[in-house]
Amino acid sequence: MADTADEAAERTKRAVAAWRAASRTLTRSPRAETVGELLAELAEAPYDMDAPADLYGDGVVADLERRVADLLGTEDAAFFPSGTMAQQIALRCWAGRTGNPVVALHPLSHPEQWEGGALSTVSGLRTVHPVTEPRQPTPEEVRDHPEPFGTLMLELPLRETGFLLPTWEELEALVDAARERDAIVHFDGARLWECTVHFGRPLAEIAGLADSVYVSFYKSLGGLSGACLAGARGFVEEARVWRHRYGGQIFRQFPQALSALAGLERELPRLPAYVEQARMVAAALREGFEAAGVPWFRINPEVPHTHQFQVWLPYEADRLTEAGTRLAEEEGTVLFGRWSAEGLAPGLSMTEVTVTQPGLAWTPEEVRSAVAGFVGRV
Repeated sequence: MADTADEAAERTKRAVAAWRAASRTLTRSPRAETVGELLAELAEAPYDMDAPADLYGDGVVADLERRVADLLGTEDAAFFPSGTMAQQIALRCWAGRTGNPVVALHPLSHPEQWEGGALSTVSGLRTVHPVTEPRQPTPEEVRDHPEPFGTLMLELPLRETGFLLPTWEELEALVDAARERDAIVHFDGARLWECTVHFGRPLAEIAGLADSVYVSFYKSLGGLSGACLAGARGFVEEARVWRHRYGGQIFRQFPQALSALAGLERELPRLPAYVEQARMVAAALREGFEAAGVPWFRINPEVPHTHQFQVWLPYEADRLTEAGTRLAEEEGTVLFGRWSAEGLAPGLSMTEVTVTQPGLAWTPEEVRSAVAGFVGRV
């Protein structure tokens, strides 16, 4: 029987209390942060606090836009209150420029899964899927898709499939396949910041393959919220016009901009270390599950492409979530967060693992020990 709203709220409250009290975690949960803690971090942002506050996108917001454009090697970048708004506007602008309202993307991509059908309902666009399997498309699938499309959108990494990335050579070939069809290429780069390790290329070279790129400030950089859309100056200026029409011309946004600048200063240089540590954690989890005699499990992908990956186990989601909460309460160790069975075969559950600064201190033995404690409570 499903929890009532009150029961679910109480379970979440209990889990958050356990996470805050824990002495060992792989990452910091956004649910466990307080208003006071976030305000204190803003005060330490790398910016002149005596500078005038922003008004409608100038000041610190404009400084952030220039910083992002420099990092991505683009002519310009525009700040948006959300990535959902940024991507809708990007794809709408490209549809107007190409004369083709069709966007080719993965059915598990963010616009298809998490935006309430906004591409069609709000922007009047239509989507097609070169691939439906839980993986990135191949260049052949893009090249041979039977229906014309004006824009190819690639989510890098593709979260719902395990934060998967193509190889660098595959990415170049995907872009070439789109160009052969005279299509625009847009990167959903909400998590592009951590892709440099897998690709072995700097951010500017990765972003340089696309006509436009969206990046997020809270998913990997620990910002409060917000995103940037980057590309050629004329395209970004057009996007700013549509941003105003969509209600994104906000009076003041200095908290979001300051937290984004802090993330670029603090978290961006650490992301390669997070990726390497995530690969160690994934390997140690596998060893721990094998040693604990778990009948079946899946680490997806086997070697993480970024600092995030999936873990699948053959137990009910609530049972696994409860085991994780008990491990945090009784041993002060947070190994996994919430588990879900949505979209999976009966009897299977999945959770996402993220490794950030707190997780750098873990050793393989500590991971294996935590697995034993977790499995013993399942």
